[in-house]
Amino acid sequence: MYLRCTMGLSNTLLVMALLLSGAASMKSQAYFNETGELPCHFTNSQNISLDELVVFWQDQNKLVLYELFRGKENPQNVHPKYKGRTSFDKDNWTLKLHNIQIKDKGSYQCFVHYKGPKGLVPMYHMSSDLSVLANFSQPEIMVTSNRTENSGIINLTCSSVQGYPEPKEMYFKLKTENSTTKYDTAMKKSQNNVTELYSVSISLSFSVPEASNVSITCVLQLESMELHSLPYNIDAHTKPPPARDPILWIAAVLIMLVILCGMVLVPFLTLRKRKKKQPGPSHECETNKVERKESEQNKKRVQYHVPERSDEAQCVNISETTSGDKSTTHF
Repeated sequence: MYLRCTMGLSNTLLVMALLLSGAASMKSQAYFNETGELPCHFTNSQNISLDELVVFWQDQNKLVLYELFRGKENPQNVHPKYKGRTSFDKDNWTLKLHNIQIKDKGSYQCFVHYKGPKGLVPMYHMSSDLSVLANFSQPEIMVTSNRTENSGIINLTCSSVQGYPEPKEMYFKLKTENSTTKYDTAMKKSQNNVTELYSVSISLSFSVPEASNVSITCVLQLESMELHSLPYNIDAHTKPPPARDPILWIAAVLIMLVILCGMVLVPFLTLRKRKKKQPGPSHECETNKVERKESEQNKKRVQYHVPERSDEAQCVNISETTSGDKSTTHF
């Protein structure tokens, strides 16, 4: 009985030694929407067949990512959020996690058990910490609306989007022929509720030095690197380009519309007035009829008037002749 206890204690100590030897944590990185690797550095010096092993990975919340049970995949124990997203590389004992999201960052454990006649015997355990990165866009400098343009003051905004983790710092760097000045401003940040990616921006108003060429750069300071914008250059012999004021653009468009409407409406109204002044065809016909009727009446009057005068003349001649005859008879 004492021998059995001794053997049981030795086996327990051996298992603990194996677990402690493989308990070292390893750090790994992966990029957003790409593939990350979760290693399991099991050497398998005894050349144990996979048919005798049970291998699985789980996250910090004890959710199973992948399980290989005696050489065959066992998807029944895999959590739904990891189904279809993993693949096991048997050559280097590494689990690949596809379509990495920001929420996948954290700690993962790999377990190797020997499936013996008396059940599972732990053989190896390893932890790895996964960090997720997303590349920020190149910072971009833009000139914002400027109402103090005549005083030589220029307003700039710099922005960068869709990155992770949160950047440490963002600033403007103004360089002249004689000096370089760093302008620290408050960094505005926003985080997407779904992707958890960050977008950041800064703003600056400063007086442009006279008689000096100026080069302005925006710098985004990340944990391990810096991102620089393209330089925004101001020539000493030229003023800063005026900002596009949307109010002025709207006013200009409205003025153009009024001018176009005037160019279209004025000829139309003029043509319409001319048409109103000109008589229509029906009016001309009626006028012609009236004129023809009056001319016919005048002709009739002339015809009737001439005979009347000749009759009177005849009557007069007849009467004169008659009276002459009478006088002749009387004598």
